[in-house]
Amino acid sequence: MSESTPNTRVHRHPERGSYDKETIYPILDAARVGHVAFVLDEKPYVIPMLVARKEDELLLHGSTASRLMRYLATGADVCVEVTHLDAFVIARSVFDHSMNYRSAVVMGRARSVTDPAEKLEAMRVIVEHLVPGRWDEARQPIPKELKATAILALPIDEASAKVRTGPPTDEPDDYDLPIWAGVVPIRTTMLQAEPDPLLKGDIPIADSVRRLIEGESGV
Repeated sequence: MSESTPNTRVHRHPERGSYDKETIYPILDAARVGHVAFVLDEKPYVIPMLVARKEDELLLHGSTASRLMRYLATGADVCVEVTHLDAFVIARSVFDHSMNYRSAVVMGRARSVTDPAEKLEAMRVIVEHLVPGRWDEARQPIPKELKATAILALPIDEASAKVRTGPPTDEPDDYDLPIWAGVVPIRTTMLQAEPDPLLKGDIPIADSVRRLIEGESGV
């Protein structure tokens, strides 16, 4: 994965496009939610889903009762996209306002993960991606829960990234205007955890949750 394909080639601002793992994988790894696009019965759909990368595949997690999961398991074409909004870019002209962002698109056909051991490992990867350390703190899935869970693995063979950074790019004549311009950074922050009202006894906050709050200031 080092060159673009007709499906992944970035046409608008091609200088912002990248096709290498070193750029794409960190963008995918920083995401918890991806938008999954597909066409079913000649109608387009986009569904937000939990995503996690395992080596060279992107894992999708859902219910075996999900029409989406059943359909994609047949080998239907799918496109998964993630975006991180990093800043508002405030220009001197309305036209040149923009955003700094990191985005990635993965296209292809997913395979259904059916082997029980592989499915369990995929579930572990997803949980550890969301809250590192949580897998060993919580109850492990029982057979009926594994059976009710569908995991799809989408090869990251056809993918691209698009990234914008830096200050606004104004028209040359606009740089002399007495108008403020610059960048407003955006950060997603974890807030204090709220215990379940049904929590039994004086149970302290889990170490994984505490680390999540203390160690993650945003992606």
